[in-house]
Amino acid sequence: MSFESLGLRPELLSAIATLGYTSPTPIQSGAIPLIFDGGDLLAGAQTGTGKTAAFALPIVQRLGEKIPPQKRRAPRALVLVPTRELAAQVSEEMNNYARRLSLRSTMIYGGVTIQAQIERLQRGVDIVVATPGRLLDHAERGTINLSRIEVLVLDEADRMLDLGFIDDIKQVATYLPAKRQTLLFSATYSKEIKKLADQLLDNPRRIEVERRNIAADAVTQAVYEVERSRKREMISFLIRQGGWNQVLVFARTRYGADKLTEELLFDNIKAAAIHSNKSQSIRTRTLAEFKRGEFRVLVATDVAARGLDIQHLPHVINYNLPQVPEDYVHRIGRTGRAGEEGIAISLVCPEEKPLLAAIEKLLTYSIPRKNLDEFPQLAPKRSMQVKEFKKAALPPKSRKPQLRGAKAPATAAAPRRGKPVAERPLPKTGRRGSRSK
Repeated sequence: MSFESLGLRPELLSAIATLGYTSPTPIQSGAIPLIFDGGDLLAGAQTGTGKTAAFALPIVQRLGEKIPPQKRRAPRALVLVPTRELAAQVSEEMNNYARRLSLRSTMIYGGVTIQAQIERLQRGVDIVVATPGRLLDHAERGTINLSRIEVLVLDEADRMLDLGFIDDIKQVATYLPAKRQTLLFSATYSKEIKKLADQLLDNPRRIEVERRNIAADAVTQAVYEVERSRKREMISFLIRQGGWNQVLVFARTRYGADKLTEELLFDNIKAAAIHSNKSQSIRTRTLAEFKRGEFRVLVATDVAARGLDIQHLPHVINYNLPQVPEDYVHRIGRTGRAGEEGIAISLVCPEEKPLLAAIEKLLTYSIPRKNLDEFPQLAPKRSMQVKEFKKAALPPKSRKPQLRGAKAPATAAAPRRGKPVAERPLPKTGRRGSRSK
């Protein structure tokens, strides 16, 4: 099947060719005709399968057939996503198609000033890509008009449920017209997803192009068993030994991501961290620098497990195994995308073996174990060295210049010579609290 056979307009075919796409992926060839038919859709697809184009192309084509004449357009398509990173990714791809047909698209998410978003909405847009919380904020303020939405897309719906957005999604739905087309994309079909689909979708068509929760065949997986205290040392060893220049490392916590980044910098490996405690501007800049190759290692928490679109990413390392087995699949799905090969390595300490067993049960196979015979057997004591490294990196304390011959000003807290203040008894006077006769 070709993109031409899907009935796409020449402007969109030109955009597809510019992006280097030659033939549709299974999710694209299956979903695009169904979306053109106008009915609701429940689609199962893993990340990296081209699902964004699967809903973006038909939506843009349908909206482009009738562009409102008024300058201030109300949104006609709404795409809900779980994270800010995914919002940026989807919005970028949507813009690649929308501008070919003179459509306007914008993204809405938290962590940035709301006023700039309000101004863009006031200028008029056709397509909005948003995270549920910030969109609901706009709806309650009355700064967005959702009464003309023709198509609602729930992208990575399972992840939105994992992050606790179920109530926000239901609340957003109350602002939408009852007559609309709803498209739900999910990597898994849990009971919660089916329940959500029953509430929001009307007699949907259902397609599933890949088995649920199965890692991509293009990803070579391996497990290295190592003590928890030596994980950082093994990461540095793997990166140096393999000459790796672009590595995405997943840590479980924000503190762990920052700590690992400091230790890698101490090992002379350029690294940076990205997690929910960083501002959106810093996260966007850090990701752009990583894509440009300005540093070798990006350390991330699961906030980046989905939504980070890094082309040609060759290596993913699980510094900590995730608590939820499905998150393992999403993590390693950052590599081996669009038919390219990738390597996913997990460093597993004895305490994490139950988590590994749960992941392998989900995958229905065992991940190969590997050993590094050349890995040093004795681990040097690094903790004190890292602390000294951080201390040395701090700027020296500022000192106020003094005039020659001038005496240093006495401070109120400085005691006189002799016994310390706490040891000198108070004089026996008639002050309050003493007994004078």
